[in-house]
Amino acid sequence: MAVIKSTVDTKSDAYRKNFETMSERVGLLKERLSEARETRSEKAKSRLAEQNKLSVRERLYQLLDRNTPFLELGALAAYGQYDGKVHGAGSVMGIGVIHGREVMIHANDPTIKGGTVYPMGVKKTLRCQAIAMENRLPTVYLIDSGGAFLPLQSEIFPDIDDGGRVFYNQAMMSKMGIPQITAVMGLCTAGAAYIPAMSDEVIHVKGTGAIFLGGPPLVKAATGEVVSAEELGGADLHCRKSGVSDYQAENDAQALSMVRESVRQLPRTKKHPLAMEAPKEPLYDPEEIYGITSHALKIPYDVREIIARLVDGSDFHEFKPLYGPTLVCGFAHIYGYPVGILGNNGILFSESALKATQFIQLCDKRGIPLVFLQNINGYIIGKAYEAQGITKDGHKMVNAVATATVPKFTVMVGASFGAGNYGMCGRAYSPRLLWSWPSHEIGVMGGEQAAGVLVTVKNDQLAREGQPPLTDEMVDQIKVPVMEAARKEGDAYYSTSHLWDDGIIDPKDTRTVLALSISAALNAPLRDDKEGYGVFRM
Repeated sequence: MAVIKSTVDTKSDAYRKNFETMSERVGLLKERLSEARETRSEKAKSRLAEQNKLSVRERLYQLLDRNTPFLELGALAAYGQYDGKVHGAGSVMGIGVIHGREVMIHANDPTIKGGTVYPMGVKKTLRCQAIAMENRLPTVYLIDSGGAFLPLQSEIFPDIDDGGRVFYNQAMMSKMGIPQITAVMGLCTAGAAYIPAMSDEVIHVKGTGAIFLGGPPLVKAATGEVVSAEELGGADLHCRKSGVSDYQAENDAQALSMVRESVRQLPRTKKHPLAMEAPKEPLYDPEEIYGITSHALKIPYDVREIIARLVDGSDFHEFKPLYGPTLVCGFAHIYGYPVGILGNNGILFSESALKATQFIQLCDKRGIPLVFLQNINGYIIGKAYEAQGITKDGHKMVNAVATATVPKFTVMVGASFGAGNYGMCGRAYSPRLLWSWPSHEIGVMGGEQAAGVLVTVKNDQLAREGQPPLTDEMVDQIKVPVMEAARKEGDAYYSTSHLWDDGIIDPKDTRTVLALSISAALNAPLRDDKEGYGVFRM
């Protein structure tokens, strides 16, 4: 390994400006996370207290081992959507530790619309299950939900990525041998009733937990029968008569203790071993990343300076350092875990793509997890580059990213435009986990470029028709709305709201977040048994 020698001047004006900009962005991130986690109506909090229930955060505190990390996912899902108050899409999910074992947890938040499930809530549950399946994580559901938000039922019910897929996934998880444990701590109605029914073990809280396909209002409307929630689907009924539930708890605290015991009783499985090294701190302070990342995407910086603040001892064995310089590839360790890192230092050329393809193949063959640091405007375009074969060379890189079977992790540190998003393992290429920095922007292309393309197309059309080109006023009428839409929809918070990532993180926490992500991934086989790649066009 060669230690990266940092050349960052921490006293320069550029560094200070970058640091101030990122500090402001991180401050805003913390404010929005705090709002999502803590802002609740007094009415909702009072109702929770009246029912002697714990809040969702208190439930997690009692469920998880003390002084262990909780890797929260999708904390800002649905941010700015609906009425702006469906924080976290109505639930909390993440990877935590119970009796020393990493577990995926999905917990409804009853203080948000009574735990009612919105379309983004469904999407978040599906993401939870996808992560659990990819990483073979036992899954705990803490159910406290009033069911689907009926005014948006067409976005919740019928499609392949809607509510029914939750139960399909449960069946597939069961087939894969992934344990599922459910605690029914509140209402569990309509389709949600299948979650406990399809779980391995069910803990049911007496007095507050209720499982039924149709609640008392629906039963009365459909049959005329008048019945209470406890009579229809309470703990005594389901533990004593129906057999839907397995254990009865007197309150939340006892239910969570029972969940912990159920996890403790699961057969112990060994995590996949890697050739670990003793962890070492980077030589440079990770907070210096604030001053390295440019305050504007168009200003370049050397990604090696970021790598030097992420990897153990700032040791980085760079692969092909003189070839394809706009992509940096190399071997390193993060908290002792071996990783192969790919980081952008400019637009992807044919040489960059070919280097990436070879490096990904090497890591895949050697069983080394891949980390992508994505800050990319796309692949190079133009007549000379098409003649050189950028399309087929880019295809090789995309093919290698898609078919590599070692765990992949992506951090969106800056731009993510066009096919560069694909080549650098964007969401569509199934990284095990994908994180964003507050500086992240995403789109088919930048807003200014997109607007320019539309103006050019329109002027070409006018020329063919023998018409004069667009006036400046007409150009603005086309460009302004396109650029405004790009700014809105390319923003990191728009991305995370729609679950295009697994969360926005503080850049200085990236090293820790990646280590926790890699640790969780080692619960699954390191790589697929199926060798080889698809066809590489030569």
